[in-house]
Amino acid sequence: MSVFARLVEHLADLLTPLFHASAAAAAIVLFTALVRLLVHPLSRAAARGRRARAALQPKIDALRARHARDPERLQRAVLELHAQEKVSPLSGCLPGLLQLPAFFLLYHLFSSTTIGGESNSLLDHRLFAAPLGGRWADALADGGVFGPAGLVYLGLFALVAAVATVNFRRARRTMAAQPAPAVGGDQVPGLAAVTRVTPFLSFFTLVSVAFVPLAAALYIVTSTAWSAAEQSLLYR
Repeated sequence: MSVFARLVEHLADLLTPLFHASAAAAAIVLFTALVRLLVHPLSRAAARGRRARAALQPKIDALRARHARDPERLQRAVLELHAQEKVSPLSGCLPGLLQLPAFFLLYHLFSSTTIGGESNSLLDHRLFAAPLGGRWADALADGGVFGPAGLVYLGLFALVAAVATVNFRRARRTMAAQPAPAVGGDQVPGLAAVTRVTPFLSFFTLVSVAFVPLAAALYIVTSTAWSAAEQSLLYR
């Protein structure tokens, strides 16, 4: 925590001539971009894996038809097919999983009043009028929705909603291009409902931004915007 706090402070010092009082917020955005840049090779691998899994779909559909009455045999056959074609069904999860430590470290850093036995000076930093260690509830209590801090959150919500809408539309197009799997001509029970709900998960980011410290919300917003741009390039 102390090492990470010093890293954020040093980045903030470097960015102060450009961003002044919001330099620490800019440092968090830069840190997030560096994390995403580090996992970008895995994102590219995940995109290749997704295309490979899409190419396997006809063979998987054939296996479902052949083993419609034996789910365990179907599962083994699908895993064997992935192994034979050297396609990992979990490759798309790695970029997200590897970002979790950075997010939780940032979350705890701006939720702790002390670091290494000393007062956490990072909590004094702000994004315009909103403290980086504060939450939306604090902004509502101090000026309301349209107060100085509340307006910062409204800007973040608007940005998140715009990115979520882009991701929602892309997910709808992807779902439309890849119909829900069927067994014996009938759709897998419950899977159609999951397919319909999945695109709306993009808007869950709005809930996250409302409840985490502002510094962690900046990480979420930056990472989500990066993902939208990255997917536009990798999956076009």
